[in-house]
Amino acid sequence: MPEIGAGVNEIIVDTADGWFRAMYVAKFEEALYVLHSFQKKTNKTSQGDKDIAKRRYGAVLIERKAK
Repeated sequence: MPEIGAGVNEIIVDTADGWFRAMYVAKFEEALYVLHSFQKKTNKTSQGDKDIAKRRYGAVLIERKAK
Protein backbone atom coordinates (compact mmCIF):
# COMPACT_ATOMS: atom_id res chain seq x y z
CA MET A 1 0.00 0.00 0.00
CA PRO A 2 2.35 2.74 -1.20
CA GLU A 3 -0.30 5.39 -0.52
CA ILE A 4 0.23 4.69 3.21
CA GLY A 5 4.03 4.49 3.09
CA ALA A 6 6.97 2.69 1.53
CA GLY A 7 6.93 -1.01 2.36
CA VAL A 8 3.40 -1.06 3.80
CA ASN A 9 1.44 -4.23 3.05
CA GLU A 10 -1.89 -5.62 4.10
CA ILE A 11 -3.43 -8.92 5.03
CA ILE A 12 -7.11 -9.44 4.25
CA VAL A 13 -9.01 -12.27 5.91
CA ASP A 14 -12.49 -13.23 4.72
CA THR A 15 -14.52 -15.12 7.32
CA ALA A 16 -18.18 -15.93 7.86
CA ASP A 17 -18.24 -12.97 10.29
CA GLY A 18 -16.94 -10.49 7.69
CA TRP A 19 -13.71 -9.08 6.28
CA PHE A 20 -10.77 -8.24 8.50
CA ARG A 21 -7.73 -6.27 7.41
CA ALA A 22 -4.32 -5.57 8.97
CA MET A 23 -1.90 -3.00 7.55
CA TYR A 24 1.74 -3.55 8.46
CA VAL A 25 5.31 -2.72 7.54
CA ALA A 26 7.99 -5.42 7.72
CA LYS A 27 10.96 -3.72 6.04
CA PHE A 28 12.79 -2.83 9.23
CA GLU A 29 15.28 -5.28 10.69
CA GLU A 30 14.24 -4.87 14.33
CA ALA A 31 10.49 -5.47 14.09
CA LEU A 32 7.29 -5.94 12.15
CA TYR A 33 5.01 -2.98 12.88
CA VAL A 34 1.23 -3.45 12.71
CA LEU A 35 -0.08 -0.02 11.79
CA HIS A 36 -3.82 -0.69 11.92
CA SER A 37 -6.24 -3.61 12.02
CA PHE A 38 -9.99 -3.52 11.71
CA GLN A 39 -13.13 -5.22 10.46
CA LYS A 40 -14.34 -4.00 7.10
CA LYS A 41 -17.97 -3.28 6.27
CA THR A 42 -17.44 -2.63 2.55
CA ASN A 43 -14.93 -3.62 -0.11
CA LYS A 44 -13.36 -0.13 -0.07
CA THR A 45 -11.01 0.97 2.70
CA SER A 46 -12.23 4.19 4.30
CA GLN A 47 -10.07 7.30 4.22
CA GLY A 48 -10.21 7.38 8.03
CA ASP A 49 -8.60 3.93 8.26
CA LYS A 50 -5.93 4.97 5.74
CA ASP A 51 -5.24 8.14 7.73
CA ILE A 52 -4.76 6.14 10.95
CA ALA A 53 -2.22 3.88 9.23
CA LYS A 54 -0.39 6.90 7.70
CA ARG A 55 -0.09 8.63 11.10
CA ARG A 56 1.21 5.46 12.73
CA TYR A 57 3.69 4.89 9.90
CA GLY A 58 4.98 8.42 10.43
CA ALA A 59 5.29 7.75 14.16
CA VAL A 60 7.35 4.61 13.44
CA LEU A 61 9.72 6.62 11.24
CA ILE A 62 10.12 9.32 13.89
CA GLU A 63 10.75 6.76 16.64
CA ARG A 64 13.36 4.95 14.54
CA LYS A 65 15.23 8.22 13.83
CA ALA A 66 15.31 9.04 17.56
CA LYS A 67 17.25 5.87 18.34
